Amino acid sequence: MGWFRRDKSVSTLDLLVAGLGNPGREYARNRHNLGFMIVEELARRHDARFRVKFQGRLAELRLEGSRVALLAPETFMNESGRSLAAAARFFKLPPEQLLVVHDDVDLEPGRLQLRPGGGLAGHNGLRSVAAALKTKEFLRLRVGVGRPGRGDRRTVADFVLSNFDPGTDVEAIVSRAVDAVELLVNEGLEAARARFNERES
Repeated sequence: MGWFRRDKSVSTLDLLVAGLGNPGREYARNRHNLGFMIVEELARRHDARFRVKFQGRLAELRLEGSRVALLAPETFMNESGRSLAAAARFFKLPPEQLLVVHDDVDLEPGRLQLRPGGGLAGHNGLRSVAAALKTKEFLRLRVGVGRPGRGDRRTVADFVLSNFDPGTDVEAIVSRAVDAVELLVNEGLEAARARFNERES
């Protein structure tokens, strides 16, 4: 049985998982689009189909008795909050039942960190979500992409808007992040953090 317990008189959902990214084929494999890649893999694993809704793509599925919706905002990263807030209002979800999945330059490539609330770390997508929801107290899954290496003259913005290096196993990163979301739904935040969060230095 799923870990989330909704108030059935309020919401029909247990969790809304929003993966952040930019629409368009030219951005599809960018580091900044990891959120999209992760919700798309979740949908693929569970045979869920996306439809256009809330200025984005929405899919619904069941995980061990929990009802979960997946959202990929198509507003571009800087306006992600408009799509996510519209979905949250529709489903009448409190912030603690919203999981935002996003790339993070402050974590090494592939490192995961699940956490409730926290700062915005200069991430324009998170800034938009926090402004639209009027709170920072939503769940986040931070997925590390690292920073430009020594001798790399790209800005951080250019770096995240470029594709992963050829040696990076993007599929493995995405798969592990999907595993983390599934465990969060099935066993709860602390179980997922214990398994997937590496010890902070």
